[in-house]
Amino acid sequence: MPSSCKDIRAALAECLQSSECVLIQRHQPTDCLRPPLLETLPTRCQQLKKGYGECKRGMIDMRKRFRGNQPIAVSKELEGEKSPQLYAGGGTGSAVKGTSGHEDEKVETVVGLDGEKRVVR
Repeated sequence: MPSSCKDIRAALAECLQSSECVLIQRHQPTDCLRPPLLETLPTRCQQLKKGYGECKRGMIDMRKRFRGNQPIAVSKELEGEKSPQLYAGGGTGSAVKGTSGHEDEKVETVVGLDGEKRVVR
């Protein structure tokens, strides 16, 4: 099998092995992928099944055959890595400035009639 579908296939197998259909109800993983039991699978497993089908279909699609399937970044998500944000104005290399929560407050020092200095927010 080409390497473009190996990651998503492994993620689907892992999702199926940890699903309620296999662990509690003791069905075979292939039975859980068929229509009567497919609706009992978690949404993530159903999405992985659909993605795996599209990946396999893309291997025989003549329009994608020259370039190949797009790589699927499932392995990064499983390892807990976050993908960089590519929209909403910021690029992938921009650093995020930390805040203390008091940026909007204006602090003024006021001298009262009695001569004491007070901090006014």
